[in-house]
Amino acid sequence: MINRLVKLSFHAEDAGKFTELFREVSGKIRAFPGCLHLELWEDLREKGVFFTFSQWDSEASLDHYRFSPLFKSVWAHVKPLFKAPAEAWSVRKNPVDS
Repeated sequence: MINRLVKLSFHAEDAGKFTELFREVSGKIRAFPGCLHLELWEDLREKGVFFTFSQWDSEASLDHYRFSPLFKSVWAHVKPLFKAPAEAWSVRKNPVDS
């Protein structure tokens, strides 16, 4: 399983545009083959900063999504709203914390 955390920073005035778009496409992303979970988190202190947390059954499934027409369509609408480049991490739970 792959856990994916993506930080998205928008101008405060564009935060609503992003959340509306997320509301529209989140169901399609959740239904994408290999997607096990998707959440949207919002920074407590900085308006316009969001994180998506998703879980994928494999790195291959995540890559399939990242190169899909769905991702390209979403990215085309989101990218112009960025205040800073997106940051992404693929992580796993450390076995020490079992």
